[in-house]
Amino acid sequence: MLQIKNLNITHQKDLRTIIKDFSITLNDGDKAAVIGEEGNGKSTLLKLIYDENLVADYADYSGQIMKKGLIIGYLAQELSAEDKEKTAYEFCSKESSFFDISPKELSRICSELNIDIEMLYSDQKLKSFSGGEKVKLQIACLMIKNPDVLLLDEPSNDIDIDTLKWLEKFINKTNVPIMYISHDEVLLENTANIIVHLEQLQRKRVTRYTVKKSGYTDYVTERLRLFEHQAQVAKNERNEYEKQQEKFRQIQQKVEHQQNNISRGDPHGGKLLKKKMHSIKSQEKRFEKQYENFTEIPESEDAIFIKFSDNIEMPNGKTVLDYEKDKLMVDERVLSENIKLTIMGPQKVCIIGKNGAGKTTLIKDIYSKMTQRKDIKVFYMPQNYEDLLNFDETPIEFLSETYDKEENVRICTFLGSLRYTIEEMNHKISELSGGQKAKLLFLKMTMKGYDVLILDEPTRNFSPLSNPVIRKILKNFKGAIISVSHDRKYIKEVCTKVYELNENGIKTTDID
Repeated sequence: MLQIKNLNITHQKDLRTIIKDFSITLNDGDKAAVIGEEGNGKSTLLKLIYDENLVADYADYSGQIMKKGLIIGYLAQELSAEDKEKTAYEFCSKESSFFDISPKELSRICSELNIDIEMLYSDQKLKSFSGGEKVKLQIACLMIKNPDVLLLDEPSNDIDIDTLKWLEKFINKTNVPIMYISHDEVLLENTANIIVHLEQLQRKRVTRYTVKKSGYTDYVTERLRLFEHQAQVAKNERNEYEKQQEKFRQIQQKVEHQQNNISRGDPHGGKLLKKKMHSIKSQEKRFEKQYENFTEIPESEDAIFIKFSDNIEMPNGKTVLDYEKDKLMVDERVLSENIKLTIMGPQKVCIIGKNGAGKTTLIKDIYSKMTQRKDIKVFYMPQNYEDLLNFDETPIEFLSETYDKEENVRICTFLGSLRYTIEEMNHKISELSGGQKAKLLFLKMTMKGYDVLILDEPTRNFSPLSNPVIRKILKNFKGAIISVSHDRKYIKEVCTKVYELNENGIKTTDID
């Protein structure tokens, strides 16, 4: 049993409260999904529970985390720079249990993950593995560790659809308490039995959390219903109050008029009017008391607002891509052969495939060829944001071109629409969450009028509450999209065509 009592977390740089007075108890069989908008402290919470040293350079905390004697397995959202330089064998060897596990049990784990057991003994450096292969390797190490509690930060990132389905079964089957963050709505819908919702309101000046024993779909539906009901009650109370106030103002004005015009020779009438005014003042105090006890207008984090220019237009008959490649290779390894891919007009294409099939390598190559074209304007959103972002810059610096005052105001307005605070606009990009970095790239692509988007896992770091908005934006985009994704809702709602990449080339396919 993992227990957390009255936990408070504060950002060191701007003294902003990230999480306030947070308490939860995790028991066997609990699958607690942590949700909330980008930058709300989800990853910080998991890091702190696992090891306070992971947040010591940017956050302070108070409260109790009771985990004595527990073996905790933690899956980080991103591997450290040090771990990326390790070989697979060196990484697995960090766990002493790696040398104690039986070959039969190790083989079972690798079979479930659909990875070769030799991968765990490989001298290949982790940085050269695909994103999905890195996640699988980390999950394998966690299973070898046999933990009492699992903390998983984006376990669904970058893994292929078959492994996503395996992950769902794994979470549902295990009796080990799990606290996990995921932006994959299907995974949340199919696994969570507790929802931990972290919110930051009033431009991140007020924090709120909710712990609800519920499935994800039921939680979102019930929360929306309660919000709508509370908003209607609050509206009705205020409408009724305004009607009462109007009547009250009319009576008050009438009495004041009578007082101003009463004859000095009518003391009896003056006394009556004085009593009336006294009664009116008492009524005014009752109204004030009534107003204080009104149902609050419900407050929630607004969904992000962002849109592409209406001037973008891709003609239906235009050849966006006519791509052929005999061999797709990484170093000396052939990933796929005889690849042919043609995209016409404003198609929205998604490329799927097993982890390590070469999807990222393929779209990088497609991008390099498309940048030579003068008739289209192409934007590339990489899986690894560091390929495009200078982590030492601030968000404002990344988006600036002229650095003049007018441009700065415009950029701050755009960042504000994505729920950045003034402080976050001036933080180094390295200090931002994965979702906030993804927002920056989305903002960049909407500001510059690109008509072709090449997106590697575009929804992977957006919250499940923001992702419906992101899907709608991309669905309504009037240009062409070439993407890699394992997000089943994105594929179903946005993409007009799906291709599967394997060692024999690329072919159209359907998603179950």
